[in-house]
Amino acid sequence: MRRLAILFGILWLGTVWPGTASWAQAVPARNSPPDVFLITIDTLRADHVACYGYKQVETPALDALAADGVRFTHAFTHSPITNTSHTTILTGLLPSVHGVTDFGVPLSPQHVTAAELLKQHGYQTAAFIGAVILDSNALAPGLDRGFDFYDNFPKTDGKDADGKNKERWGRVERRGMEVVEHAEAWFDKHRTGPHFVWVHLFDPHDPYEPPPPFAEKYKDHLYDGEIAYADSAVAHWIAFLKKAGVYDNAIVIVTGDHGEGLGEHGEETHGLFLYDSTLHIPLILKTPLKTSAAAHHVAVIDAEVRTTDILPTILAATGVAAPAELNGESLVPLIEQTPSVPAPPDRALFGETDYPLRWGWASLRALRTGNAKLIEAPRPELYDLQADPKELKNLYAPDSSKVQAMQAEMAKWKAKLPPPGTTAKPGESLPDPKDKIEVQNLLHNAMLAGDDNRASDARQFLEKAVQLDPTSATALRQLGESELAAGDFTKASVHLKRACEMRPEDSTAAFETGEAMEKSGDWSGARNALESSLKLQPSQVPARLLLGHVYLQLKDARNAADQFEAALLADSNNSEGRLGLAEAQIQQSDFAAALPDLEAFTKSDPRNAAALRLLARTYRGLGRERDAKRAEEQAAAVEKK
Repeated sequence: MRRLAILFGILWLGTVWPGTASWAQAVPARNSPPDVFLITIDTLRADHVACYGYKQVETPALDALAADGVRFTHAFTHSPITNTSHTTILTGLLPSVHGVTDFGVPLSPQHVTAAELLKQHGYQTAAFIGAVILDSNALAPGLDRGFDFYDNFPKTDGKDADGKNKERWGRVERRGMEVVEHAEAWFDKHRTGPHFVWVHLFDPHDPYEPPPPFAEKYKDHLYDGEIAYADSAVAHWIAFLKKAGVYDNAIVIVTGDHGEGLGEHGEETHGLFLYDSTLHIPLILKTPLKTSAAAHHVAVIDAEVRTTDILPTILAATGVAAPAELNGESLVPLIEQTPSVPAPPDRALFGETDYPLRWGWASLRALRTGNAKLIEAPRPELYDLQADPKELKNLYAPDSSKVQAMQAEMAKWKAKLPPPGTTAKPGESLPDPKDKIEVQNLLHNAMLAGDDNRASDARQFLEKAVQLDPTSATALRQLGESELAAGDFTKASVHLKRACEMRPEDSTAAFETGEAMEKSGDWSGARNALESSLKLQPSQVPARLLLGHVYLQLKDARNAADQFEAALLADSNNSEGRLGLAEAQIQQSDFAAALPDLEAFTKSDPRNAAALRLLARTYRGLGRERDAKRAEEQAAAVEKK
């Protein structure tokens, strides 16, 4: 293990880090803390960056930052999912501690963020995100806490005039250069420091679509082309910081949130497994201005470090006290390590993924320490990382002393954590994700095809997924939804009903089953499915409205009225609910009850032909033939126009 000593020189208000006293004598104290610029590059494998030894891509900006600062060769993320891993970076907490283990899970107010901590100490704070999955108004609630400005995506339904998804750029993703331009525009208006700015570049995430000239240069390796493009965005941001005069005395941290499977272990993307293909990430730390003697030194640190260590390092660099609950440790002791002093031990990595739970499969836990990794799964795994860095030879044996020692160590980690989430019923074991990776790849490809308006391709992927795993509730539901959108209501009913059998707690699948059956004319089946959905989630207004219409078809006006009244309790001005209730009252010959609201409705909306037709029927039921004829004439005039 090689460590080159390097002095940080973080000094403000007379405060220095431990071990920097000699440097403090050479450089006068500054009156303000350093700027902090955090750059996260999504889905970035460490072994696909030039300064990490990869020869098939050019990353001059990252290489230059590494030359200016410290490069950690063995840095690892705790989770292979974007929201989870970024929350870990910004809180210094393990996923099971901060609780954001999937998309859309709110970050609890009890967990403080880097932005909150730095803002309390006078920092201007801003975040610029490259993907809607980190939008705090959508899939990342709470992640914006402490930021003066958080660059969320514009609110839109994402559909064009034909109801199809708009192009992904600007809807679900921003090009890296656009993210950087947003950051630069904000910085120009907020020059007074200190600053904490987080820039998130989503580009290496699939689908891999680098812009020109990277698409041509890397046409056979589009993932690398995305990385090269993201590097160009980093170069633009760094050039801006230099021109603004803030680069030299700033802390710049660049890291990945997770890697990418690229087919290793059968995983095309990421999220399901805890192999190094998705856990090993780059971590580069450019320190503030160094002494002239150290200005051109490069530091390469081989010790194993984690993304939980990033926030403690920022806090140490800025003189902000670290909360006691942090799960990481400052990297300063490693950076200041000298050859004459014994090297600190590697920092064990506790890896987690609950992402498989969304598919009905088992969550995974891993412990990576030294040259060994234990993966806790239905079929456990143990790897000798020195002899087998690609993790291809599973050495797990229950009676192995190494297995037992690592299991004991993992138990210590887990004892400090909240109990893991699970969807398993008592006595039921969930499938091992290793057995489901082909299904997951197909589901992911179907999602991308659907997002690209390639509905036929999406259905083909889903059909293959169902063939591989006829019990996959997710595949069945998505296939049913695809057929529902395509108008094949009979097929949709079959697959959605099967999805409900596999996952009876899924209220959405039950509602969609009812919708498909209603459209195919199976009124009794639709009634049963919608009633099941409402038992699971009583607040669903669309389900109540649809069930009301189904009851009308079944000539059960009393129950229909109950459903429409329940919908109107939640939304008193709902037009569909008002007209549905009137229809139910008319079917029961309760014309007097229907009349007042229908008259009020047609006065407020005189061009609603359906309301006028109902009003005509009501008048006729009350013996007011002249009024009925006039209402019918008004309805006919509206329909003619």
